[in-house]
Amino acid sequence: MKHDLLADVFSVIKSMESIGRPECTVPASRIVKSVLEIMHGHGYIGGFRHIEDGRGGKFKVGLIGKINNCNIIKPRFSLKKDEFIKWEKRFLPANNVGILILTTSAGILDQHKAKKENTGGKLIAYVY
Repeated sequence: MKHDLLADVFSVIKSMESIGRPECTVPASRIVKSVLEIMHGHGYIGGFRHIEDGRGGKFKVGLIGKINNCNIIKPRFSLKKDEFIKWEKRFLPANNVGILILTTSAGILDQHKAKKENTGGKLIAYVY
């Protein structure tokens, strides 16, 4: 649990969702906070709050049982602004099901906001 923080976060969330836990605790960072905000905005997790423990902190995440699968995308594929459909077909199960999370020059966004802003970036993760 030390090489890829975001992979560790998705692993904890997916395993706690599968066994039916109402909440879980994940390590904190700025990228994790941005990803959790996107997941909360789309209704995949309940809420989350920061807990300071003297070692960088943790997030306590409320789970609502809506995640079927979530994972990181390695290697970080570059995504042009007109290639969203190609990558949605590759990582998401159906049309309008799930989200791709990507990092852009405007910050960490989902594919819907990136389409509106007409920008590309690098793929980080998917959730459905």
